[in-house]
Amino acid sequence: MLGGARVRVAQLSEKEGAFILGRTTVVVRSANESPVPEQGLIPGLVGGSEPMRRLVDQIERLAPLRAPVLVIGESGVGKDVVARALHTLSGRTGNYYPLNVGTIPENLADSELFGHRRGAFTGAVASRMGAFELAHRGTLFLDEIGELPLSLQVKLLRVLEEGSVRPVGGGEKQSVDVRIVSATWAPLQERVGQGRFRFDLLQRLTTVVIDVPPLRHRKSDLAALGTMWLKRFENELGRRLLSERALARLEEHEWPGNVRELGNVLYRAGVLTRSVVLDRLDIELALAQTLTGAVGGGSSDVEEALRRAGGNVSEAARLSGLPRTTFRHRLASLRGRVSQEAS
Repeated sequence: MLGGARVRVAQLSEKEGAFILGRTTVVVRSANESPVPEQGLIPGLVGGSEPMRRLVDQIERLAPLRAPVLVIGESGVGKDVVARALHTLSGRTGNYYPLNVGTIPENLADSELFGHRRGAFTGAVASRMGAFELAHRGTLFLDEIGELPLSLQVKLLRVLEEGSVRPVGGGEKQSVDVRIVSATWAPLQERVGQGRFRFDLLQRLTTVVIDVPPLRHRKSDLAALGTMWLKRFENELGRRLLSERALARLEEHEWPGNVRELGNVLYRAGVLTRSVVLDRLDIELALAQTLTGAVGGGSSDVEEALRRAGGNVSEAARLSGLPRTTFRHRLASLRGRVSQEAS
């Protein structure tokens, strides 16, 4: 019996799949695959689908190396999780230091990356170490590397070549031992052709590339990912479980926002119901709120995100869980409507 109906024959729509029977989640894979645990392969990475197994293998092989790694993938796939896993398994004794270069004001970027000395500029009342010094003997994660201004790309390339930094207002250079992991959703090759990204820096950063699979390519991980998110929300929302119909509805969705979108949907579903077990209707209602914002333009969401980010479009896009191009398109549409109304 499944959802109150007797099922005599069922066929999975994909090579891999998952369904729930009572309180048991059944994950189906090809018979020639060896079983692996759904969680705990690498801290932070959840799922045992074939794309995830390949990703885990890649991380394990690359983690001990010193070569720079570029992590690519759609917004919300977990590029930051991959970067942290690379550091965790690297054996490096220094810190893991994440820095979203797309949110740094250009006039402060030198100080953020390379540090500054007291009195170097107005407001520099004390010396401050930059990201490279803070990540010495560790890993520096440069998120949204495609947003780095050209003027800073030259300086970053010089640091990668020389292995040393000069703080703003400082005299002598300081040697740094840093493993660079960068990430982007943007097509850097296209940006090179547009003159927005340096070809020589791209060559430096792409010694090794990790392509994180989108959620729609590993839907058999939805059950494990759903359990992970609901467990995270338990202290706030109380215990929540997925029914077989709820899981089926999750598998029907294409997840353009990937794992981040899944977390948002499950959180909304948990808020909208008092029941412990989430059903298909709960997922439908939570997805409908997402789709309404997308189709309707989401003007209030765009304005709110921009307000929270202090007018920084890159940060507002991150807060919204949207690619920058999508956010900018919605912002342009909103401003266009406001201009028309004003005229």
